[in-house]
Amino acid sequence: MAVYTEVDDEELEAFVASYDIGTLVSAKGIAEGVENSNFLVQTTKGPWILTLYEKRVAKTDLPFFMGLMEHCAARGIACPLPIKDREGRVIRELAKRPAVIVSFLNGMSPRRVAVEHCEPLGGALARLHLAVADFTMKRRNALSVEGWRKLVDDARPRADEVRKGLGDEIAKELDFLAARWPRDLPAGVIHADLFPNNVFFLGNDLSGLIDFYFACNDFLAYDVAICLNAWCFEPDISFNATKGMRLVAGYQRVRKLSEAEIAALPLLARGAAFRFLLTRLYDWLHTPKGALVKPLDPIEYLRKLRFHRSVKSAAAYGL
Repeated sequence: MAVYTEVDDEELEAFVASYDIGTLVSAKGIAEGVENSNFLVQTTKGPWILTLYEKRVAKTDLPFFMGLMEHCAARGIACPLPIKDREGRVIRELAKRPAVIVSFLNGMSPRRVAVEHCEPLGGALARLHLAVADFTMKRRNALSVEGWRKLVDDARPRADEVRKGLGDEIAKELDFLAARWPRDLPAGVIHADLFPNNVFFLGNDLSGLIDFYFACNDFLAYDVAICLNAWCFEPDISFNATKGMRLVAGYQRVRKLSEAEIAALPLLARGAAFRFLLTRLYDWLHTPKGALVKPLDPIEYLRKLRFHRSVKSAAAYGL
């Protein structure tokens, strides 16, 4: 379960009472997610989501994330809206952690991605990119090439505990990507973590996007590449080109990719796979035994990375 910090009942009741969201009825930890402690809070005025920020989320980044969600909601993007307390504060403290209450979205994340999910996802991603084009706050992507270098240096001495030869492989991959990473593609604010568990559907209709806590400024097509990795591989790690075609088609109906973005897509997808391989590898090596949250398997993204190495053009992704 993704609850790292337990909250005392009386402390939670007093915390909720400082908002105009009704009286606390119940609170339950939410199993999904691996970064923060999340609770479904039920009050006399309905359900809400309480998040306590742990691990990689820096308190100094929270104004960016809250402002981004408020901006998206104002532009018609279905996403959680941060709730202000009676003193107008969004970011609070609870159980010695930064804490925020946001609105509740109806829907469920797909347990298994179907082809029918991919086109709405692509369209929603493009609408998000257009909606935040005039968002003025900025946040550097700490998990791009320079961030990868730090993760490789940390993981390399122990990486062979996970897979023999992995330490040398990630070092060589970093050298390859760093030498070729694009510099001049269209850029803006990206979600950077739009995995299926961060997207809600009602039936086949997309009902909302959540978890903006990796959002940053980077290449827009890199967000597409992250989604190709997250949505278009089957459980056996074979790439489903039909899913890729639907995802990109949905995106391009809203925002057309440039020729340069399309040409760069294989490299961006390779980089996206490398990014999640490294963060999963870090968690695998550093999560204590007996922790409540089981780290995700880094080898899944090693296999995806190796697939992208074989790709010669964006045609492999269904374009």
